[in-house]
Amino acid sequence: MLTVTELRAAVERRLDEAGRVWLEQALTDAAKTGPLPDAPGPARWELDFASAGRHVRAPTRRPRPRPPTRRRRPRPGPAADLAPHDLPDAARVLILHAARADAPTVARLYAHGTGAERRAVLRALPRLALFAGADAVPLVEDALRTNDTRLVAAAVGPYAARHLPPHSWRQAVLKCLFTGVPLTAVADWERRARGDGELGRMLGDYAHERTAAGRPVPGDLDRVLAMTRALPGAPRALTREES
Repeated sequence: MLTVTELRAAVERRLDEAGRVWLEQALTDAAKTGPLPDAPGPARWELDFASAGRHVRAPTRRPRPRPPTRRRRPRPGPAADLAPHDLPDAARVLILHAARADAPTVARLYAHGTGAERRAVLRALPRLALFAGADAVPLVEDALRTNDTRLVAAAVGPYAARHLPPHSWRQAVLKCLFTGVPLTAVADWERRARGDGELGRMLGDYAHERTAAGRPVPGDLDRVLAMTRALPGAPRALTREES
C-alpha cells in the first residue's frame, strides 16, 4: 500500500495543471477545517470530496508517433500504481486524510455517498486515525452485502484484515470467490486463513456445491483451502505457480 506522500505524488503526476491546483486547494481547505460534528451543513472539503470526479482527471493527450520497432517501457514508481479511473478515489482518500476524518464523519459520508464515494471511504480507512479501532466495521460489512465488485474489493483491505470478526471475514472471502474479486484484493488473507478449519469447511462445502451443479470452482479457492490446512506459525507453502 502506498504511503500518503506516495499516493499524492502518484495522483499529481497524472493530473493537468488545473487538476493539481484544485487538489492543492482542496487539501489545504480540508487540513484547515477538519471534522465539524456540530456544523449545520457540510464543510467545504466535504463538497470537494463529493465533486472530486469532476476535477481530478488524467489529461487527454494525442499519442506521439513512434518508430514501429521502438518499445516504451512503463515508467517505474508510484505513478505506475494508479490507473486513470482510480484518480478520483485516490483524491478522495487524500482529502479524508488531510481532514483527519473521524468515525462519525466517515460513517455519514458513506451513508450519503455514491458508490464511488463509498469506495473511497473504505480505501481511506487504513490511512486514518480510526484504523486503530473497530468503529468502521459496520461500513465494511455493509459493503460486503452489495454486488458491486469494486466496493467489495475496497472493503477487504487492511482495515477488514485487522478488525473484521472471524465469521464476517470468512463470509467476505467466500463473497470474493463467488463474485470474482481476485484474492490479491484480500489484505493479509494468508495470516487469517492459516489453520482456520471452519473456513476450510465452508470452502469445501462451496466447492462441492459448485461441482455438483456442473459449475467451475474458482481458481483461488484451492490456494485458500490449502492455507486453512496449514499449521499456525508454519512457513507458507509455495503455490503451483511459484514452485
